[in-house]
Amino acid sequence: MLTKVNVVLDPDATQGEVAWFSPERRAALLALLRALDARDYRFVTATPATHARVLKRPTRRIAGSLRDILGWSLPFTRDVVDADMMALLEAAGAVRPLGGERYAPTLRASTVEGHLFLHSAYPTLAEDSVFLGPDSHRFAQFIAAGMAPDARRVLDYGAGAGVGGITAAAQTRDGHLTLADINPKALFLAGINAEHAGLRHACMQVQAPRDLDAGYDLIVTHPPFMIDEGRRAYRDGGDLFGARLSLEWVMQGSALLAPGGRLILHTGVSIVEGRDVLLDALRERLPATGFELDYRELDPDIFSEDLDQPGYGEVERISAVGLILYRTA
Repeated sequence: MLTKVNVVLDPDATQGEVAWFSPERRAALLALLRALDARDYRFVTATPATHARVLKRPTRRIAGSLRDILGWSLPFTRDVVDADMMALLEAAGAVRPLGGERYAPTLRASTVEGHLFLHSAYPTLAEDSVFLGPDSHRFAQFIAAGMAPDARRVLDYGAGAGVGGITAAAQTRDGHLTLADINPKALFLAGINAEHAGLRHACMQVQAPRDLDAGYDLIVTHPPFMIDEGRRAYRDGGDLFGARLSLEWVMQGSALLAPGGRLILHTGVSIVEGRDVLLDALRERLPATGFELDYRELDPDIFSEDLDQPGYGEVERISAVGLILYRTA
């Protein structure tokens, strides 16, 4: 395992808190994942809207189980978990004291395609949140259906928690995974998730796909695609009704593919006056030769609650799409 990420200890950590990027915390988080696997822990993360609705229920005020803590992000008291698990949670910095006898989780652990992933606790409001949700499941399933198992060099750009790359690399024959992101917290957790999955990997903190060397057999990417007033990196897709990053990552990623390689993208697209704004832009910018595009709509209507938000006045619906870009040999 090779990690090429320059990180510093969390400047906001107060005395007694576990520093975000310390080797001790990394080891403790790995131990936590192994313990969760040993206990057959499973949790599927819902959308933020569904999560909020569930937490409004009177029975969801305080945790009664480990899933309530690391899945539903509910506050809890020490008697909810056994002493060994509590020690692991504290050593890993996965919980923080609230005062009195109560604690709050700082991370979630979710299951996607049989693998456990650490990611940010609910609500994911911080700019450097590490997001994982229902889109991650659709992304993983699309990768599994569209990849070639003979890929040797795999890149997950905009890796987040590493769902796409780990799903892909786990199906290769001794492949090597590069996890790339602008967010050091995402890379820290993605690297732990990849190590827990037993994968050879490197972590690269970069600003754009063009900052990486070329020669990948498989690139998987799931760009942010929402119109977000807060411009949160894990959520905001830029202009073009939120499709700008999706367009640029495809174009820059195409230059990183080895001959015969493929790029698999999953994203959301605004439909404006019946037209897919991303597909229109790709048709304009993709080279006429050297590439083949397989583009499909996976779900015609997602995140409908966001249509009430600023910037969506011209958008009819948000569609989940998947594309596979082949570089011809």
